[in-house]
Amino acid sequence: MLSAEQSSWFVRKVIFWRAVASIAWAVLLLPPITAVFVIISRFSLLHPIQAVAECLSFLTSASAIFSFILLCGVIIMVGFLNLEYYTVIPTIACSKIALLGQLLHPRQFVNSLAHCIMGIIVAWCCAITIGGRYETIAYPSTQGDGSPQMCLNEYHLILLLAGAFVGFSHSLLGVIYNMNYVSFHSVQQYKYLRFKGSLSLVLKCSATQALYSVRNYIVVYFFLGYVPKAWICKTLNLHLNSSVHPLDSIAGLLDLSLLYHLWISASFLLFTWHMTLLLFRIFVTEVYSFPVQSSFTEDAHQCLPKVLTDKQPMILKFLALQDFALLSQHSPSRRSEVFSLSQPGGHPHNWNAISKECLSLLADLTQRLIAYHDTVATNGRAKSLSTGSERKTSSESSVTSVTEDLMSPRPTLLMRTPASVFARSMVGCSQSPLTAPFTPDLDSPFASPALRRLTAPMDQCSPWFGTVQSPHIMRRAPKLWSTSTDSKVNGSPQASPASVPSPKQEPSKPSLLAQFLQNRKEQVKNVLAKRVLIMYLFNKLPEASSQALFADSQAHIWALEGLSYLVQSSFSEDQFGVVQTALPSILSCMLGLQEAVDRHFKLPHASSKPVRSASSMGDSTHKTLRFALRATLKTSIYRITTTFGNHLNAVQMSAEHRKRLQQFLEYKE
Repeated sequence: MLSAEQSSWFVRKVIFWRAVASIAWAVLLLPPITAVFVIISRFSLLHPIQAVAECLSFLTSASAIFSFILLCGVIIMVGFLNLEYYTVIPTIACSKIALLGQLLHPRQFVNSLAHCIMGIIVAWCCAITIGGRYETIAYPSTQGDGSPQMCLNEYHLILLLAGAFVGFSHSLLGVIYNMNYVSFHSVQQYKYLRFKGSLSLVLKCSATQALYSVRNYIVVYFFLGYVPKAWICKTLNLHLNSSVHPLDSIAGLLDLSLLYHLWISASFLLFTWHMTLLLFRIFVTEVYSFPVQSSFTEDAHQCLPKVLTDKQPMILKFLALQDFALLSQHSPSRRSEVFSLSQPGGHPHNWNAISKECLSLLADLTQRLIAYHDTVATNGRAKSLSTGSERKTSSESSVTSVTEDLMSPRPTLLMRTPASVFARSMVGCSQSPLTAPFTPDLDSPFASPALRRLTAPMDQCSPWFGTVQSPHIMRRAPKLWSTSTDSKVNGSPQASPASVPSPKQEPSKPSLLAQFLQNRKEQVKNVLAKRVLIMYLFNKLPEASSQALFADSQAHIWALEGLSYLVQSSFSEDQFGVVQTALPSILSCMLGLQEAVDRHFKLPHASSKPVRSASSMGDSTHKTLRFALRATLKTSIYRITTTFGNHLNAVQMSAEHRKRLQQFLEYKE
């Protein structure tokens, strides 16, 4: 495993400068955008020439230059927030309470506060740009007795509060729609073409989101507008002009000019922020070419075989898999480096490292699919291990053998999904055999006693001790006797457990106070489980659970494409036959994954493709990743079968996989 200094080189030397380049382009595009906003906000149909002259004079004024400097600072801050909060694996809330927890997270609170402050700054710049009645927070007025006083300019205040509201709502929508999710396009384009093609979508999304935000803000200001007015007047020692209609009334809010300026100001704010986000996505997902092998030892950690085995940062692993998929398809010279042998020794180290990592990713996804299907089939109830462990499907047995073979030299190689998507293993005990987003939480009122017994830590002396991946798949750990499964594999008769006595530990009896508290806790859970609101908040969302299961499937898609193209190219380019040695493992892993995917798509919620929303900048490609994975998997198997044909009949595999492979050979799948 690479050290922290070696794994962070990519962030320092590549990702950081890509983010800086995107921010620089956003700042360079800010002057023309600001000029367009000045013309739109000050243009008059009755006096067009005078309006254009006023716009030109304003753009050269000191206030315009100061406002532009503030806007540049906001753009830089937005760009660094994008760099801080971006992710390549979306965080999908599998229940209403999980989404509420994301919105109330302290990290999200800081993000929302920063967006509120930046929204106020942009709204102040918009007020200076529009001018007229929006320019200042206070204006002099004369009382009835003739004495002067400073009154609150509510038009300026409502514009500033609108900026804060739009910034706050933008931060919340970023969590709901996963705006920090950075996806990779399957079609490679130049940065200019991607930006040009997405510019109209950014403008449409900004105008639409601004319209809804202003509508919601008007409703909130109508009911709560007196609170900030009273606070500002008390803080700045200002007065309210009784001769002017208050804006927190129907007559004050039915001002078309005010609504227009609120809408264009919110659109300008969102357009600049969305444009910065778009540029960041384009720059950070640009293809990066990793060297396959290096002649210098100090640069070995930057080569593709080493980078693929690294876990952090995740953007590095994704770009490495993307580069692997591209080189396997379009670069014969780099493919020859993958097929090459080491000197001295003559070992295919490059191919072994790359293929082992890709097969580990595919085996990990297969295990997750099997665990999810078993959990859904039993409605979260614990299954009997005595009967289920002896009858395994072909996919389960093949995945177990492939996983044990791959993970024997490095047992922690599998790619893990983030903690917000899948539960982490408990400290000091085995992992739960049930995937977290798809089953009731153990501390929730819906957890059954059988589920708690299944997920409870096991005794280390137990023959079942080990990392449990599913109710049927178990990673073997050292034990005192062999199980029935081991006896079948090794061909030796089953040993009696009584032949080797295991030390018995007397369970400690809980105290009366602990029993009392546990009983009261169970009573509270039972009462809460009968409430409709609690059920609504804690119930799992099947569609979201399926999306979370495939949240990182872009990596598996690239692994499938890279392996299949390398196997296809090896038919004519592999001079030493290094790929054919791993062909049985590759085919077994792909066919096992194909069986697991087919079982998953037979579930009712997995076959419904979600409708993409075009009114938000949130990337919804993660919702269709399972369909892309299914298509890529089938295409990859066909790519191998059409290349090798009947030669695959000589490959050793199980009877079930042989039958499924024959369907691909006969084009019946």
